[in-house]
Amino acid sequence: MKYAFIKSHCRRWPLGMQCRVLQVSRSGYYVWRRRMPCVRVVWRQRVLQEIRQAFFTSRRTYGSPRVHQELVLRGTRCCVNTVARLMHAQGLQARTRRRDRVKTTDSSHGHPVASNVLDRRFVWEQKNQAWAADITFVPTDEGWLYVAVVLDLHSRRVVGWAMADHLRSLLAEDALAMALARRSPPPGLLLHSDRGVQYACGTYQALLARHGLVCSMSRPGNCYDNAVVESFNGTLKTELVHRQHYATRQEATQAIFEYVEVFYNRQRRHSALGYVSPVDFEDSA
Repeated sequence: MKYAFIKSHCRRWPLGMQCRVLQVSRSGYYVWRRRMPCVRVVWRQRVLQEIRQAFFTSRRTYGSPRVHQELVLRGTRCCVNTVARLMHAQGLQARTRRRDRVKTTDSSHGHPVASNVLDRRFVWEQKNQAWAADITFVPTDEGWLYVAVVLDLHSRRVVGWAMADHLRSLLAEDALAMALARRSPPPGLLLHSDRGVQYACGTYQALLARHGLVCSMSRPGNCYDNAVVESFNGTLKTELVHRQHYATRQEATQAIFEYVEVFYNRQRRHSALGYVSPVDFEDSA
């Protein structure tokens, strides 16, 4: 440890003075400098470099389990506890979630509501069998930006999204229209959402009926019935929104578009998919 200190400060203080203060010999320092590092030190340095690369490539969003998967895919053999310990020593910590308090679901309406057909069946064998929809919000200096998304429950891929400065039903309809245009699902696809007025109103239900989609809605006040898309909203906030400050809604829109289409769908490793991205999961099916 003393020799390492001397090496790192050789340009700041004379070598002889450092050796006297630290009570080490100059000859011992030179022997240490010529000595080859041990295999374990070399391995640790290489692993640490790969950990840092994986962490920063993930936009500082990966914790030790996902970083460990990145190392495994690169052929580096180490346990997840080692990765966690090295990340902690380097101060590499993924951002944790915080609670939000804005209400986007208004279920106090007179529209008919559907039963919970999905019944928390969040695993589906093929794409375009079941989708889940929800609305969240993003703060900007201009006011709230509301974000509606539609996820395919097979791959967790965001297949449709829309953003606006309002919570009218058109927001949810635009997100679903994008998903329908992209995927052209067969009749009978199950579409799950909460009981919000945006999903229960006549125009939204008419859009479902025109395409032969089966409507499913969560039970009153039960967010776990729509856990997959709720989890996505939390991930979006944790990995992007809470790290940024948006002056305008347009600025937030561009950032969310890039996160969803470039990073989340195509690059981010999803633990429920065996640590592959939604696009790769669909391609491998």
